[in-house]
Formats: sequence, structure tokens, C-alpha cells
Amino acid sequence: MGSSAVANVKGSKRAAAFIGVIAMSAAVVAFGLSAMTSKGFVSTCNTDAQTVETAVAAFQTEHPNVAVTSELLTGHTDGGPYLASWPKNGGTHYAMAVTPSGALMVSVPSTARPVPYKITKICDGAS
Repeated sequence: MGSSAVANVKGSKRAAAFIGVIAMSAAVVAFGLSAMTSKGFVSTCNTDAQTVETAVAAFQTEHPNVAVTSELLTGHTDGGPYLASWPKNGGTHYAMAVTPSGALMVSVPSTARPVPYKITKICDGAS
């Protein structure tokens, strides 16, 4: 085999090794991003829940005898809006609702039975 053929084989081996390293790196990054995304949904769920609780508290301070609804919290009546918009997360990871008394209920995933946010760490399951 001539020197140019040897150089081509060495070059091909280097290229194959380089592609292998890139593929392995991509797999590591993809795995890391999926973990970060799961943590992101948990964090977003907790932040949304705390924001809704703050809005409910502000609404109840100004209107102590009025039943709380998501419409009143996001609407422009009764001194609102207390929230710019109702929390959304793509519709599958979690859902939130308020009871007339102002208790925040969270469903994880969004199709599950809602449970009180204050009592549980329900958002920890949002992934």
C-alpha cells in the first residue's frame, strides 16, 4: 500500500473517531437536558403556584366576602387583574385551579385528580 493509501486510512479512522466522540457528547447533552427540563417543570409549577397564592391573598384582602375564581384573578373587574394570565405549561405537566374559598388545587399530570398545594409537594411530580 502506498503512503497516500495509508494516509487515507488514517484520515478515515480519525474521522470515524471524531464522529464517535461527537455522537457520545450529543447523547450526554441530551440526557442532561432531559433532567434539566424535568427540574424546570417542577420549578415552574412551584413558581406558578406561589404566584397564584399571592394573587389570591391580594384578592381576598380587597374582597373578603367574594368567592375566588380564576376569571376574577385574571379579569379587569374588582380591581384586577391580580394575575396577567392563568398559569399554563403546555397542558400536560400540571394544571391549577382555585376553590371558591381561595385554596389552590394542583393536578400532576394535568389530567390527575387535583390536590391542595399547601398540604403536599405535588409539584415535585411535574416532569
